[in-house]
Amino acid sequence: MELSGRIHSDPDAIKAASTDYGHIISVNPAVVLSPSSVDDIKTLISFSFKSNSTPYTVAAKGNAHSTWGQAMAASGVVVDMLSLKKNGNGSRIIVSGNKGSGFYADVGGEQLWIDVLNETLKQGLSPVSWTDYLYLTVGGTLSNAGISGQTHRRGPQIANVKELDVVTGKGDLVTCSPRQNSELFFAVLGGLGQFGIITRARIVLEPTKKRVWWLRILYNDFAAFSKDQESLIAMTGASCQNVPDYVEGQLLMDPNTNLDFFPPSDRPKIISLIKQYGIIYFIEVAKYYDDSSTVDKELKCLFKNLNGFIPGFMYEADVTYLDFLNRVHRDELVLREKGLWEIPHPWLNLFVPKSGIFEFNNGVFKDILLKNNFTSSLVLFYPMFRNKWDDRMSAVIPDEDVFYPAGFLDSSGFDNWQVFDNKNKEILQFCARTGIKIKQYLGHYGSKEEWIDHFGSKWNTFKQRKAQFDPKMLLSPGQKIFN
Repeated sequence: MELSGRIHSDPDAIKAASTDYGHIISVNPAVVLSPSSVDDIKTLISFSFKSNSTPYTVAAKGNAHSTWGQAMAASGVVVDMLSLKKNGNGSRIIVSGNKGSGFYADVGGEQLWIDVLNETLKQGLSPVSWTDYLYLTVGGTLSNAGISGQTHRRGPQIANVKELDVVTGKGDLVTCSPRQNSELFFAVLGGLGQFGIITRARIVLEPTKKRVWWLRILYNDFAAFSKDQESLIAMTGASCQNVPDYVEGQLLMDPNTNLDFFPPSDRPKIISLIKQYGIIYFIEVAKYYDDSSTVDKELKCLFKNLNGFIPGFMYEADVTYLDFLNRVHRDELVLREKGLWEIPHPWLNLFVPKSGIFEFNNGVFKDILLKNNFTSSLVLFYPMFRNKWDDRMSAVIPDEDVFYPAGFLDSSGFDNWQVFDNKNKEILQFCARTGIKIKQYLGHYGSKEEWIDHFGSKWNTFKQRKAQFDPKMLLSPGQKIFN
């Protein structure tokens, strides 16, 4: 195997490949591959696939933002995808297209979304669907789904891909799209790394706006909060020229947490509301614009049907498009400075069907979180439409027209992450007990039976695709689906 000089087994390389953002699971690979080209990845997988002795498993590691060891390979090979950024010859972000046929960018799977944004902005263009945090690799988010407040309008990131290059579990480099090798294309998108390593993605672009009007609107009533969120995402050209570009929701439960957006003079009033009601919900809305003379009119149209927010508690900011999309990075810099970034993150992400959200609010937000004092948790909760997802892809969502991502994004000490994990298990048990048919997003399971239940009607297709594209089950063993 002609990979000398790019295979590493030194302690530093092994340590880096055995940890992730979760800082909960630690699994050592045998070696780490630092590829200088896509051919190196082909060579690695092909050698294992053709091996007459015991083949080794292979996991692609991007910026290691998984939280439960999903990108690890026990005694196998971890591919450090970011080395393609360092060693690549020429740009791995190439913008093409025109107004007539549409714009797109061919992007290496190892590229970070922040770099894709910066490169496309040079030409007045931008991808249309995002994640909240941009220091993630393109291949990483496309292997899951890639969601944020734009998903209600543009679909997840996986719905905005025209073409892929993929190295399969046989070591073949295959170009695929909805019209060419379509079975592999749909398998890989949302496929949790089970069918191949994404080495290139053709991403949909559009001309971008320069600025963003960014608002947070406070509620003390869950019914009003959810109704107004659904009103915002349901707006069409019939009543308004433009639907909001971004809609998310969050919970405020701790008077000392997550108040930086609000003016200091109003924070005492907000703290008083939190103490009075226990939970304050807020809707976060963004409208992209170029001309400030029209954005006021558009905002009035957006908000004329909102009825349930607390009067006087609507806050706004006017920021650049880049600053809005990269907003979480500011928090990262603060946390890094305080030594609070490289710590355990026992996260739980769910998709909750609309039919269960009121029971979920009462049983999870009020009973499990509030009564047990999990009030410092960052909790996201906002709606999206099923029809913006392509059911041919591997990603799994609830079987209802509207569902809500619920993100419990906890940080903990190294000695107490189990407390938060037990809380997460209690949430899952509550949903099972009450019949709320949630699906985990970025999930992890302890058994194959749980994965079969997760995929539901998609399981047989998922299993058949595995047999077709990774028959020796070499890829992404850290997901613990087939291994």
